Amino acid sequence: MISLFRKYNPVNTAWLVLVVILLRLVYIAKAPDKLDFIFVETFTRSLVPVAYENAFSPVINILLAALLVYGQALLVNYVANFYNLLGRPSFLPALMFVVASSIFTPFLILSPPLICNFLVIWMIFKMLALYKADNANALGYDLGMLVAVGSLIYLPFIYFMVLVWIAFIIFRPFNIREWLSTILGYITIFFFLAVYYYMTDRIDSFFNIWLPLGTKLPTSIVIKQYTYVLLIPVAVFFFLSFTKISALYYKSYIHSRKGLILMVLIFLIAGLSFYVKAEFRLSHFLLCALPTAIFFAYYFLYAKWKWFYETLFLLFVAGIIFFQFNNF
Repeated sequence: MISLFRKYNPVNTAWLVLVVILLRLVYIAKAPDKLDFIFVETFTRSLVPVAYENAFSPVINILLAALLVYGQALLVNYVANFYNLLGRPSFLPALMFVVASSIFTPFLILSPPLICNFLVIWMIFKMLALYKADNANALGYDLGMLVAVGSLIYLPFIYFMVLVWIAFIIFRPFNIREWLSTILGYITIFFFLAVYYYMTDRIDSFFNIWLPLGTKLPTSIVIKQYTYVLLIPVAVFFFLSFTKISALYYKSYIHSRKGLILMVLIFLIAGLSFYVKAEFRLSHFLLCALPTAIFFAYYFLYAKWKWFYETLFLLFVAGIIFFQFNNF
């Protein structure tokens, strides 16, 4: 399987469909009777004047989520190859994104983080473009707007504004106008939201939108024990990936190195922003799927022992499917 996706062959788009279906087939067969879909935050719910929460049956919900993941995987693959993040073209970023987006069953259904992953991909494309941009004011404005749109869908996305500023530090010499353009882009979206609140006589509640940002970090996270088991191979993959990256890091182009640093920061910021939501949902960590896919793809692209990495990958996929069979 890995050897197949190491090649940059358009036929792999068809094989990718089979992988997406395989990783969801069991969950489709054992789908619960009801799956709620919350598309936006409560403070923007009135902007969507239709009842959509129960519009899809569980099977349709899972299939639509699979379609979105497939589209995102192709976009991730395009970005990784366009900016040469891995050193040579392949379809491994797409494969790894599909796998990373299927690790836990909450990842397999429609959710705000899944929708926001389109914005994450778009933002990464723009942030990587900062390196060679003559003037980044427009890019900064666009990035600020994307963070704002993501915040309307899923409030923890607001912390991606920090990521935008860090990207400017990584890729650009300091320019105050470029930094201010990101803030202006963010304010633009929320200005129109404030106008909407004012027109509907709810301007007082507009300022309560950001109250969850003051939530204290939880002292513990309660998740099912079997979930920890799936984290073991994930940790192994991360260890192997960073070992391979550290060995080849200084042999890469400067832009590729900066891009890998950006992926690490995306993973950390996306992962740590979970505490903003009062009700913890495992689906939040879908925001970490893109950098995870890049890290895993890096290892599998340069791994030497075919029998080892092929066996490791197949065991991981088998583990994902196994835990879909068993809820313990």
